[in-house]
This record gives sequence, structure tokens and C-alpha cells, in this order.
Amino acid sequence: MTQTLAKSQALPETQALPKPITEYIEASNTFDGDRLIAAFADDALVNDARREFWGTDAIKRWSDTEVIGDKVTIDVTKVKEHYGDFVVDALVDEEFDEANPPYIVTLTHYFTVSNDKIVSLIIIRNTSVK
Repeated sequence: MTQTLAKSQALPETQALPKPITEYIEASNTFDGDRLIAAFADDALVNDARREFWGTDAIKRWSDTEVIGDKVTIDVTKVKEHYGDFVVDALVDEEFDEANPPYIVTLTHYFTVSNDKIVSLIIIRNTSVK
């Protein structure tokens, strides 16, 4: 496991993410719903666009529709570790509407991992403050 830093600090690009986060990203990119849900603890929380999904049953329904179903791919652009949590910025591409071109947006994923499982994932479209 990576060393917990005393304050927010960018990680080198070569720094490995914890296995469950890598599993989540790879599962999304390969549209593997079973692998994606296996990365989560049974009582995990996902908050996506201010909607809460508690537990793997609710997370599976969300991911089957809005991640796997929409063919979401995640291209990591930046990783930070902050007091043991991981903040992952990524270009997210999805094919939810065939009538329109693919929708690409930068989203920030806030991961908390415990006992080799994701226990919390918060996904937000952030705007930089100048």
C-alpha cells in the first residue's frame, strides 16, 4: 500500500493506485460489470452527481446502467493521495446517446479504500478556481 502523506501531494505518474481502484478503472474500460462490483465492499457508498448508492446491490444497478451500460471509459490524467484517500482526475467518455457524438468530460473521483475494497467513491464534475 502507498504511504499516507501528511498533506495533499501529487503522486508520480508511475505510482500505482491501490488494486481495487485499478480494478474499478480497468473494469469500466473493458465493460466488465462483475469485475467492477467486486472492487467494492458490501456496504460501500457511491455518490455520483449528488445521488447516493449504498451497498453493492444499489451500486451494481447504477453501474449496470450508467457505467457498463453507457460504455464509460476512464482515462486517468492526474492522481493525488490525500490523507490516505485517492483523488483521481480522468477524462470520462460515454456512449449514452447514439444520436449524438460521444460525451467527454473531466470528472474527479474521490476513492476511499479499506481492507482492499473501495468503501467510498464520490464522482464530481469540478470546475477549477482561479
